[in-house]
Amino acid sequence: MAYEMAKQRNQDNVWQWLVEAGEEKVSQVAGEVLQNPRVTEAVAGALKRAAETKGQVDKNLERVMAALNVVSRSDHEKLINKVGALQGSLVNINIKLDRLLADQETKKRPAPRRAPKKKKS
Repeated sequence: MAYEMAKQRNQDNVWQWLVEAGEEKVSQVAGEVLQNPRVTEAVAGALKRAAETKGQVDKNLERVMAALNVVSRSDHEKLINKVGALQGSLVNINIKLDRLLADQETKKRPAPRRAPKKKKS
């Protein structure tokens, strides 16, 4: 049993050593590769083409969705913005209407009567 535990520890140590050595090598190789201007230019070009392709796919997907009469995310966001603007307008109208109604109520009420002045005798 003790032999098996010692053997297991040795295997764990060897495995850990291999992982650490592998990490160092990978870091070293990655550093050397990224220092090469051709590699960085190639990666930059690939990322640029990927972004352009994604943009084209998005446009095509919007066209397909429009043809199928399906609401897209941008359509949904536009509608939400319009509903928000309408809600703000309705709140403003409601406030103005409340003010007008309050003014009308004060005009309809008769002025409070004052008691007649008593003559001093």
